[in-house]
Amino acid sequence: MPDAENGRYTLSPIPDGVLRLDSRTGAVSTCTNNGNGWACYTAPDERAALDTEIGRLQADNDKLKAQLAEREATAPGKIDEPLPKGDSLKNPPEPKAAEGERKIEIPLPSDRDMDRMISALEQAWRRLVDMADRMQKDIGGRI
Repeated sequence: MPDAENGRYTLSPIPDGVLRLDSRTGAVSTCTNNGNGWACYTAPDERAALDTEIGRLQADNDKLKAQLAEREATAPGKIDEPLPKGDSLKNPPEPKAAEGERKIEIPLPSDRDMDRMISALEQAWRRLVDMADRMQKDIGGRI
């Protein structure tokens, strides 16, 4: 190593070899002896990767904001006039006759349907308990 390079690298032992820190650039490398000689590989810089990702996300964000602004400017039915100052929640509009006639009704299950469902659940529960009893007997005989 030339005299000008003296003290540039700091070496620290690690289980697989040596960790090398370049004191000028801050680059970190792992150096290992693979049988054919020593080889050093630069460790990925997490900060650089993070900065790259932040830059990409900021560019995407700016692009999406521009697209949104473009869409808002050309939205159909958009007017520049202010809306009337009436509070629509205080006095809800009366339903029209045609709308008042339409009702959505959800039929509730009949007593017969409920009895069938309860019967099915009881039968499933009994089968589960019987299966647990059989398993307990099988295991009890083997231990």
